[in-house]
Amino acid sequence: MTTIWIDADACPKVIKEVIYKISMRLQIPVILVANSGMYIPPSPLIKLVKVNAGADVADNYIVEHVVENDIVITADIPLAAFAVEKKATALNVRGEVYTEENVREKLSMRDFMKELRDQGGLEIGGPEIFGPKDTEKFTNSINRILVKMSSAK
Repeated sequence: MTTIWIDADACPKVIKEVIYKISMRLQIPVILVANSGMYIPPSPLIKLVKVNAGADVADNYIVEHVVENDIVITADIPLAAFAVEKKATALNVRGEVYTEENVREKLSMRDFMKELRDQGGLEIGGPEIFGPKDTEKFTNSINRILVKMSSAK
């Protein structure tokens, strides 16, 4: 059975709510992994795993437990790469699906941008503000993934 894993510390509340609704409707287990406590709705399908604070602790927990055909929601490209390597589906909160092809490219670009920032040659802002169109794109994307998974059975 598919489990939806959420890298929960940086996941917008509205995306968590979309996933909770999907979980209830389709009876899919959801595991949020975070290093801080947070509200989750009372449901036997939804669980919060609180890990110790620290770099990549939540990511490492997900990597250790995710299996083939699970879904991982994350903005963390290295975590997405590990998920794809384990034959899970990874997507970010804006609905972009990570694949074997694009995750390698994104890792290279991430490393290149980090190198430029570290050398002081680049100052860039963060991502664009998360808005309703992003929520809609995410919802459409995860629904397409779930339809594809259910038709593959």
